[in-house]
Amino acid sequence: MEKDGEVLHRVAESSLDVERAVLDGEHACFSSDPAACRRAAERGERGYFRTPFAHDADRIMHCHAYARYMDKTQVFFQVRNDHVSRRFLHVQMVSRIARSIGRCLRLNEDLIEAIALGHDIGHTPCGHTGEAELARLLAKHGAGTFMHNAQSVRVLQHLEKGGRGLNLTLPVLDGILGHNGEIEAPVYEYDRRNLTWERLEANLAECMKTPGFDRQVFPSTLEGCVVRVSDIISYIGKDMEDAIAVGIIKRTDVPERCASVLGKRNTDIIGTLCTDIVEHSFGKGHLEFSPEVFEAYREMKAFNGARIYGCDLLAEQRGRFTRMMAMLFEVYLEAVERDDRESAVWRDFLRHFPSSYRDETAPARIVADYLSLMTDQYFLKQYRAEFMTQEIVC
Repeated sequence: MEKDGEVLHRVAESSLDVERAVLDGEHACFSSDPAACRRAAERGERGYFRTPFAHDADRIMHCHAYARYMDKTQVFFQVRNDHVSRRFLHVQMVSRIARSIGRCLRLNEDLIEAIALGHDIGHTPCGHTGEAELARLLAKHGAGTFMHNAQSVRVLQHLEKGGRGLNLTLPVLDGILGHNGEIEAPVYEYDRRNLTWERLEANLAECMKTPGFDRQVFPSTLEGCVVRVSDIISYIGKDMEDAIAVGIIKRTDVPERCASVLGKRNTDIIGTLCTDIVEHSFGKGHLEFSPEVFEAYREMKAFNGARIYGCDLLAEQRGRFTRMMAMLFEVYLEAVERDDRESAVWRDFLRHFPSSYRDETAPARIVADYLSLMTDQYFLKQYRAEFMTQEIVC
């Protein structure tokens, strides 16, 4: 009869044996890698038969911020159409695409999944508009800047569980911080020498201080690179489909070269990009597109920027939303500075944190943390509560 824990120990060892047999021995990040250890040792932890990266994916999926993906905008906010993407669908698509590419390249799928599930957790309500406005407001008050990838790491490490964080592994946090899906490139390379806690903390601090610094931060694992490119693959065709559904563009508006090389529908575009990157990256230790596909992919992204993200409808919504966020920001900032225990920022946010968080965090950063965690509907509810008269029922 086996002693307590022996079966689980054998299961854990079996998982490591599978990794050693299946993964790319030179370029994959193994669960036995010293970097996969958590910063703080955890004694008596149940579920240790899972790999560290699989456990990280579970921790992310069960945290409060992950649940808020359900009501956070991808591109189009305040649109009544169940088929238009929300942030929740986006991260699931990134995870699926990245795991498919990673499996073909013999990389660690558990690590890929954890990075993908957590990569956008720091996003604000109403998409990149909220991100840009919080960056402006923080700069106005001399409190640095705001970037959603840095905020994702901040939420997972420093805000979840009342400030205790989730204690995730270094490769997961590194991949989340370096996932910037706004930058397309023909080749994605990694440098494992940068995978250190010191480098992560230095990059995180700089991202929160210096506008645009995230463009200089890259994943230190090939798995992180896969998530980074999958981020773009997941939205470039889906945003087109959403824009067609909303009536902003027609399918015939898509540039001819993009349609002929990548395909005319989202499923075709995803298939083309995934097939191309696997075909041109296998065994190379980096990710690479063919020149023809990369140029069409870049043209498609530029088309989306001009015709979708820059359209009049979104511009009008952005203008209204930024004014609303600025107004809420100033109300909450005053409440934090006055230590108003009756305010929403105290009642719904600050009271869950230890005094050390309030003492060590600038008031403007506290407000940014609170606002960034809001869902779209909660944001609108708070705006109405602060600035609109309440209905009187007689």
